[in-house]
Amino acid sequence: MPSVQDWINNPLGVVDGAFAQNNSGAEWEKKVVEYFKEKLKVNGAQSWVPSLNDVPLHYLKPNSLVKFRCMIQDMFDPEFFMGVYETVDSSTNSKVLRCGKYKDVTDCGQVDFNSRNAVTSERQTFYCVPIPGESQWVKENYACSSQARVVPSTSYTPNRHKRSYEEDDEMDTQAQQENKLNSGPPNVDSHRNVESKRLETEAPSQNNSPSRCSSNLDLNFPLPGEQGPACLVKVYEGWDGFKLNDMLEVFGILSVDPALSLMADDKEASSLLDPTESMETVEEQRAHSPPASLVPRIHMLYAQPLKHNNPLLPSAVSEDKGAFLSGVLSELTSVRSELLTYLTHIFLGDSLAAEYLILHLISSVYARRDVLPLGKFTLNVSGCPHSSPYTDQLYQIIQQLVPSSYQICMSLHNMNNQRMVPRKDYTANRLVSGTLQLASNTSLFLDETQLEQGQLDATGVRNITALGNLISWQKVDYDFNYHQMEFPCNINVLIVSEGRSLLPSDCQVHLRPALSPPNLEEYLKTVQLAQASSQLNKYRVYFTVARSLDYNISDQITKAVEEDFVEMRKDDPQSVSAEDLHRMLIVARLLSLSYGQTSLSRENWIKAKQMEMMRISRTQQQKCVNGNEP
Repeated sequence: MPSVQDWINNPLGVVDGAFAQNNSGAEWEKKVVEYFKEKLKVNGAQSWVPSLNDVPLHYLKPNSLVKFRCMIQDMFDPEFFMGVYETVDSSTNSKVLRCGKYKDVTDCGQVDFNSRNAVTSERQTFYCVPIPGESQWVKENYACSSQARVVPSTSYTPNRHKRSYEEDDEMDTQAQQENKLNSGPPNVDSHRNVESKRLETEAPSQNNSPSRCSSNLDLNFPLPGEQGPACLVKVYEGWDGFKLNDMLEVFGILSVDPALSLMADDKEASSLLDPTESMETVEEQRAHSPPASLVPRIHMLYAQPLKHNNPLLPSAVSEDKGAFLSGVLSELTSVRSELLTYLTHIFLGDSLAAEYLILHLISSVYARRDVLPLGKFTLNVSGCPHSSPYTDQLYQIIQQLVPSSYQICMSLHNMNNQRMVPRKDYTANRLVSGTLQLASNTSLFLDETQLEQGQLDATGVRNITALGNLISWQKVDYDFNYHQMEFPCNINVLIVSEGRSLLPSDCQVHLRPALSPPNLEEYLKTVQLAQASSQLNKYRVYFTVARSLDYNISDQITKAVEEDFVEMRKDDPQSVSAEDLHRMLIVARLLSLSYGQTSLSRENWIKAKQMEMMRISRTQQQKCVNGNEP
């Protein structure tokens, strides 16, 4: 990596240079975007760009090129800005045309607002947050792969009127942290320190009024306890191609000018003195113009849509899967065998439950037919013990395998108090997030063993209904007060319960342990520790690759399946329904993908039938034991 990257340290120099060469028409703007795209295509160049996900805000140089791995949480109304403006030198009276793109504040000089050469332009603003529920191993791997060299900025020091005790303690280790950051890509332990320092980006702004303190500013993260910066991403072109909840890696110019906070304060104060001065409410100004020290601005140059956020796969895998898959597919079968053994130990010797968990974790909505989402596979693992830490341990194991996940304990208190469905706040003109505002392919773990007897209130009923709609239709109805707005999603839902779940599911498998360890928690920890990090990485790659494979059924196999179905119904038409056939085909599809096969074979169809027969037989036996059926 070159010692100095001008296009990273001073991207506005590139922009101003292109504008100076040709400031008429839109050609110069296209050239700027293409310039940065080409630079970022160079092998490893993206890793040179500092990431807001890994680096505390005060380590980043203002107006430098940064990246941010995020989800679009909200979309604000378009805003107007001075795309081209003219400044006047008071001493010489000379005029200079300047570019206002990719900036929040005009350059020094007196602006001629009456200039005929001024051009008003439009841009869109997205409110973006770190990907909800992103696993710690994902964050650590992204941070370790970074080649960016960052040091605390000397040109910009955010003024903070107060600092927490934790920050005071961290300042003592500042020098050691700087040395680690300067010496090269951080290791896992140093990244943990960087993670703890990220809290420093949540410092209050310059204004000393209590209303502007970080404690009163809701950063609107969908999940409680999330850390990391929220950003206002300014988009200049193609914003119609982005949707709410999209995962992106944004490359753009960082703007943290303290003047932004002062402007917001002045605007807020003037509206309090004379409400007719502004059409916006104070709440809306606060939500849309938060302090730059808390919510930095990124002026987007380029955004890379993320089909997954697995750092162990090259980003090109979503664009050109063939080149990468050729080296991985040959190992899929052996990795699957090792994974099955691991999950069988986790399920206390139950290999059937382990098989179904693999199928569940590689499932994904690949198409929609009318309102029916195709490819979803919600799994209900029943027979889980109520009074043990088993379900929590199971979630932690899944968390180690998937890039993003979240656990909801379905206690009566949580159901009645948790805000799951996002709602529109018309006073602040923003979308208030909820726990079901998740990115695609997030694993949602519902622990029904925590549900006790009691009364669900109106909120609880809405939450249960929302979970049912998510499972059945892969959609969440956001609350816009006067109406509901449907947002499709692609979320893997795993339900663990003692008996059959109260929620709908595509498949129920009853846990049948073959082992009974005296200390369950210690046993599960031992099984986890036996897996080396390199082995876990293989599993992580396996799930992402298997989920990304295409699939088809040949006419020959389709005919064989139809004949099989007729044969199964010959003796007892009630034994196999059309719904059973549909589920068998889903299991057969996922089973094929789990072996890295993109088409259904006769062998996999037979195995899928056998698995379904074993599962149904086990479920029926359990019903008889419980006395639900004769």
